[in-house]
Amino acid sequence: MHDQPDQLEPETLMREVSDLEGRIGELRQAASLPEPDLRATLDAALVELELALTALRTMGSEHAGGQGGSAPAETERRVLRTVFQDAPVPLFLLDRNTSVRRVNRQAAALLGTSSGYVSGKQFTAFCDMATRAAVRSQLAAVVRTGRRRRVQVRFLGRDRPVDAVVTLARVWIRGEPDPMVVVAAGASDQPTGEIAAPERARGGREAAGPAQARAGQGTPPDDEAVATIVHRMDVLATASELLLDEPVFNETVAVRRCARLLAAELADWAFIDLTGPANGGPGGAPQGGVHVAGTAARPAPLLRRQVVMGPDDEHSIEAARTLEEVDPAEGTLPHTVFVTRQSALRPHVENLDVLGVCPDGQPVCGKIGATSVLSVPIEDGDRAIGTITLAASGEYGPFDLMDLGVVQRLGRYLALVIRAARLYRRRAEVAETLQAGLLPKSLPSIPGVTVAAKYLTATHGSEVGGDFYDVFRTENGWGLVLGDVCGKGEDAAAVTATARHCVRLASRWKARPGDVLGIVNETLLDEDRFVTAVMAGLTMETEKIIVSLGTAGHPPAIVVRADGVIRSASRGGVPLGLFEDFEPGLDSVDLTVGDTLFLHSDGVLEACDLMRQEFGQERLLEALAAHAGDTPQGMLAGVEQALLDYCDGDLRDDVSMLALRVEPPSLA
Repeated sequence: MHDQPDQLEPETLMREVSDLEGRIGELRQAASLPEPDLRATLDAALVELELALTALRTMGSEHAGGQGGSAPAETERRVLRTVFQDAPVPLFLLDRNTSVRRVNRQAAALLGTSSGYVSGKQFTAFCDMATRAAVRSQLAAVVRTGRRRRVQVRFLGRDRPVDAVVTLARVWIRGEPDPMVVVAAGASDQPTGEIAAPERARGGREAAGPAQARAGQGTPPDDEAVATIVHRMDVLATASELLLDEPVFNETVAVRRCARLLAAELADWAFIDLTGPANGGPGGAPQGGVHVAGTAARPAPLLRRQVVMGPDDEHSIEAARTLEEVDPAEGTLPHTVFVTRQSALRPHVENLDVLGVCPDGQPVCGKIGATSVLSVPIEDGDRAIGTITLAASGEYGPFDLMDLGVVQRLGRYLALVIRAARLYRRRAEVAETLQAGLLPKSLPSIPGVTVAAKYLTATHGSEVGGDFYDVFRTENGWGLVLGDVCGKGEDAAAVTATARHCVRLASRWKARPGDVLGIVNETLLDEDRFVTAVMAGLTMETEKIIVSLGTAGHPPAIVVRADGVIRSASRGGVPLGLFEDFEPGLDSVDLTVGDTLFLHSDGVLEACDLMRQEFGQERLLEALAAHAGDTPQGMLAGVEQALLDYCDGDLRDDVSMLALRVEPPSLA
């Protein structure tokens, strides 16, 4: 082991220039970090200038060859073995590319890991992001010039960072074509307590660092292990409450809650990426990255970034906005985890591109200062629908297998919630389509009157409702019907369709609403559900419209006179489909210019406020009186607003309303 004169052949010179360009780029990135070590970065930049000057001076000159030295190889190996096994300080042996060849026991203990884990990795992977680029430049300077250097370093220890001053020295070893570097770590010139702690810490991991330090002062290490396990259990319990605390599963809410919890308790940054719903799969979740024997391999669906959660300082908030637009590209860790459905743990990040590259070309890990990363698939047992990725600066130690296990379980929870949300959404879409088929697409134009209708679905629930309404021609004029089938769902929808179309058909040869409802009653006797309904038959005369009403256990029709006087028609009748000896409630009213006939379902009356008090008949009449002078559309909108204001937007049942206004005669 000995120093050797510099060698700068043309090929070596080109390699030096290329390496110099890469290190300068890293220094620029280091200077743009939220909390850069500007002094170390400046020193490193000066070193790079010295290297560039040396390269210019030696370009074209002759160089001495040979690796010299009289000590035999075996002696050098024995010296190395003695140094690395018996030296009282942490030592690292690096090759020209700063990859760790060997570490002694003290160095492994400094990092809180094993010698085998450290060997083969980049030395700078064990340094925090703020000083990583500067350390790399100083290492290059030692290799190039042979002059020893001392650098302030913050190692990413297992439980918390360890501040140290390292001495870098170049050595030549027989049999090695390039020089190597010995790194000796000593006590920091700056006590750990004087280094400002970051303003934001990772919830439960914040306690791990100081707690581990206290363990050396008498706290049993087993107590800290138990505390760590308890904290992970608390995270899972909290996640369960947050994900399930929704009356209706909501995918967006679940994803954001999960990311916020992870960024607060286990990491500095949390990324959640998902595929969109697919046609045909349960819950709309596609199967990604899986090839079944005997079938053609399908391309994995695209992952889309859903949410990025990080620290709440201004720089991080801006970075999160940028990263939300960066979808996981092929070859990145989240994409690989999604395709293979295999979780990945990178306690010490060597490749800063592991999470992809920002639009400006900066690696994601470099932008957020991530030195430790893990990623798990979001899968429900049958298929993967996305990934959860966590990133941390190592301020409280790198991620470990316990962290990985917790996030894997949380990924399973989130997958089940997303699957339920997508299934619920699909059922709601089906219900909406089916409901639309039970209502007229448009209302017919009736001479001399204006007709308007309003249908509101219940706030909760994804099943098709039983409300229906219709406006149609009859034997002697026009008919209006509004009804409500008992229950919800596909069975109720079938009865709804039967009742509505039966009313239309019977009205072709029966003029009186009571007779029409009697035919509908006979039709529904074989059904398992009953129907309430109110029907109005319109007979047009020169100066008025005669309205014949038939009621079958339904809220009665309401007449709003042009002068604001309101009258309710007679109640009566029993629901359709219950008894063979059906008797409807009958009534008749005359409508003149400006009068309005109003039909509604019981969903209007049964809407409740926070105290579970129903909206009721009186409030409905007050709302109608307040909008007596409005158009039929305006009247229905006014009732809708009063209803939603009363129940705070929480409708317990579907609401149907139908209004008909007699208009002044046309002058044409």
